[in-house]
Amino acid sequence: MTTRALPSITSLTEAQQRGWACVWCKAALGIGLGDDLGVQRARPATGAAFLWFPRQCPDRPTCQAREGA
Repeated sequence: MTTRALPSITSLTEAQQRGWACVWCKAALGIGLGDDLGVQRARPATGAAFLWFPRQCPDRPTCQAREGA
C-alpha cells in the first residue's frame, strides 16, 4: 500500500479515476492486477460528491521509473 498522498482527482484521467490505470504512472491495469488504494470520496466545490477508485502498479520500482519518464 502507498503512503504517498494521492494526486488531485482533477489531474487524473478517467481511467486513473476508475482504477483502470495506475494513479501514478498511467499504466493500464487489468482485472485483478494492481494494488487497490481504497475507495475515495470527492467533494467538488460545485455538483454532487462522487466516489473514485484509485489503484497502483504492484511493481513499485518499474512504476516509479515510468512516472519519471
